[in-house]
Amino acid sequence: MDTHLIINGPNLNTLGKRDPGQYGSMTLSQLESKIKERAKSLGVDVLFTQSSFEGELVNFIHLNAPKAKGIIINPAGLTRVGYSLLDACIDSGLPVVEVHLSNIHRREAWRADSIFSRVANATVSGLRWVGYLAALEYLVALNKKEV
Repeated sequence: MDTHLIINGPNLNTLGKRDPGQYGSMTLSQLESKIKERAKSLGVDVLFTQSSFEGELVNFIHLNAPKAKGIIINPAGLTRVGYSLLDACIDSGLPVVEVHLSNIHRREAWRADSIFSRVANATVSGLRWVGYLAALEYLVALNKKEV
């Protein structure tokens, strides 16, 4: 069964408490449950990580990329500065979808400047938790050569 990596960066562990007007009221655990449910219906597995430490995210990719088919990443606070995380994504050779819960283009200008968007196969922004499901569906279709 194909596995997709779901990577969440700094502060996403505070979902449900952190600015619900921007990020919604769903917790990270609830978000992961939604993604697992959709993955099951698509016939794929998902493997999650969240950390506020870039090196932990890099190590997760190094360890799990060889057995994965794609990466969904919300780099969060590393969106503009996470070059080692970006390199790990690139070096994985996997398709990457960048996801942001809020619409980063309707917020402060600095939030819209993503180093990941320059290399990602696709970017989803502003759909809240639904963006992760859209990203997963895209990766599954991509791997089946449907898109």
